[in-house]
Amino acid sequence: MKKILLSSLLCASVALASSSDYKYEVTPMFGGVYTEGNMDLDRDYANAGLGLGFNLDDSIFDQIEVGFFRNLENIKYKKIKQNTGVTRVFANLVKDYPLSDSFSLYALIGIGVELFDVERYKNESSPFGNYGIGLKYKISNGMSLKTDLRHLIETDHGDNSLLYNIGLAIPFGKKAVNAPEPKKIIIKKEEEIVIVEKIEEVVKAKPLDDDKDGVLNSNDKCLATPFGNIVDQDGCTLNVNLSINFKVNSAVIDKTYSSKIQKFANFMNKYPSLKANIEAHTDSDASEKYNLNLSKKRAKATVQALEKLNVDKSRLKSIGYGESRPVASNATKEGKAQNRRVTASVKQ
Repeated sequence: MKKILLSSLLCASVALASSSDYKYEVTPMFGGVYTEGNMDLDRDYANAGLGLGFNLDDSIFDQIEVGFFRNLENIKYKKIKQNTGVTRVFANLVKDYPLSDSFSLYALIGIGVELFDVERYKNESSPFGNYGIGLKYKISNGMSLKTDLRHLIETDHGDNSLLYNIGLAIPFGKKAVNAPEPKKIIIKKEEEIVIVEKIEEVVKAKPLDDDKDGVLNSNDKCLATPFGNIVDQDGCTLNVNLSINFKVNSAVIDKTYSSKIQKFANFMNKYPSLKANIEAHTDSDASEKYNLNLSKKRAKATVQALEKLNVDKSRLKSIGYGESRPVASNATKEGKAQNRRVTASVKQ
């Protein structure tokens, strides 16, 4: 009988499982009752019940628990050949004490009434007070395995009973969660590296923002920005200058640029939803084919450096443009140095 009931309760628990963000909690319980010897009853018998918890916010207690217990087998009177049964209805205040992410202790205190089917030898229906302590273990789907010990003191004659239980707490009544307001990421430049600041005000869609980048057409210098790209104050796709200059014919990053790569890695790790195209360039020395391959090697070297700083490879794409996009004249030594660069375009 006990095994069948426990199996049924577990099956019902899985069927009713819900989210961890909830208002209520129903707990099927199974266990036993150990009574005082002066009650002329069986001292130990199987017991089961059901508790309904109302979770509280902004209160010293975490939950109000109401429910009932009922014996699973006949309770025998010792002096006569007669059986009885006991139904106990209760209401408790519950306080949780977290021990870890998975475990917590809880204490309860409350009142109730016990109802005897057959009243004999001062075993009479009457109110009781009770208190107890338990252990709670969080499992999947918001459910928790609970076990507790409860001491009941009957108010009429002061009789004592000890209830020991195990149960499965099943949450339901999911709390309403307000959808987070969209955040717009605006970029401003500081020295040689771009610092990203989250703007807390909601950037609402406006009728004169055709490319939906958060910058009005009247101020947007790039009216066809691809959707999802991070833009600067002018509405243009942000190109972060990583300020890495390579030696002639080299794809090796000098150690002097470590701090600059670290700053960009910190930025990418702070905003894990962002992705970046790592774009490398060369000066015009050598052939176009050679420079294109060299730029690809420089882009890959930069991606590898960022990976070593815990930036996920899936968020980075290396692109080489060779000599096709100069930012300075290749007629001077200084201009060529500026063209041997690595930039990053950031997008969501």
